[in-house]
Amino acid sequence: MSNFVDYVKIHCKSGHGGGGSAHLRREKYIPKGGPDGGDGGRGGHVIMRGNSHEWTLLPLRYTRHVKAERGQNGAKNQLTGAYGEDVYINVPIGTIAKNEDGEVVGEILEDGQEIILMEGGKGGKGNEFFKTSTNQTPRFAQPGMDGQEGYIVFELKILADVGLVGFPNAGKSTLLASVSAAKPKIANYAFTTLTPNLGIVDYRNYKSFVMADIPGIIEGAAEGKGLGHRFLRHIERNSILLFLIPSDSEDHFQEFKILENELKEYNPELLDKDFIISVSKADLLDDELKKEISAEFPENKKPLFFSGVTGEGLMELKDAIWKQLHG
Repeated sequence: MSNFVDYVKIHCKSGHGGGGSAHLRREKYIPKGGPDGGDGGRGGHVIMRGNSHEWTLLPLRYTRHVKAERGQNGAKNQLTGAYGEDVYINVPIGTIAKNEDGEVVGEILEDGQEIILMEGGKGGKGNEFFKTSTNQTPRFAQPGMDGQEGYIVFELKILADVGLVGFPNAGKSTLLASVSAAKPKIANYAFTTLTPNLGIVDYRNYKSFVMADIPGIIEGAAEGKGLGHRFLRHIERNSILLFLIPSDSEDHFQEFKILENELKEYNPELLDKDFIISVSKADLLDDELKKEISAEFPENKKPLFFSGVTGEGLMELKDAIWKQLHG
């Protein structure tokens, strides 16, 4: 089983509000005691909280239900009941919460950020609240209100500076392994990478940026084929996109256009991102072949050549990425 989980559905229920008290004062030396009941306490909230130490929704995978505590009832001496204890659901930065209708409830963008998913029920008013000039001794109180209840879907969209986009076997995992300490699984068959991998890439003068190896695209991915939306939603959060076309592709520019079209079909706004086109496995090419491949592309979309195996062109590629990120 993979230790990367990016989709979880949990039934959440906030706490019921405590009931108000209908207590009457019974002191020996107060002949007309009157109302003395306090308000009920609010029920506990269900709260989503960002945690920078989490990078997957795996801890929530087997959480089926989350229930917050009930608020306490009001008491005599006009004492308000204690609030129900809130329940916190810790999630990685980049997590979006949606309700059963698919509407976004909130998204976590920084460590410690809190978003109330289900509000606790309000506590009922005690009989002191209902005292009027014509009703000096109300003998009733208000019950607490129900908390909110429903299913919440948590979706994680990884945050990275650079997202790698390409077909299976394009060389994404090899690139990530060669420029960072990440150790993605690498093999010569489709969909070696089934879950995203993150790596921190060292750059000049002790600088760095985050690169994400995202599962390979296939034609029809925007329609849900292959890993479909599961990988496409991660691309949305990357600052720039790095397209990888393998040197042994039959038509390099056409392969780029297919990748570009899949992004467009899923979300046209993805094409507004800055991107770099690269040709991987450059160790298989001589200078003449590189010129022929480069000629396939328009002047404003010329690819960079690199090899994750020999290291050829890696520094030039990192320079181009850094320029795009900070230019």
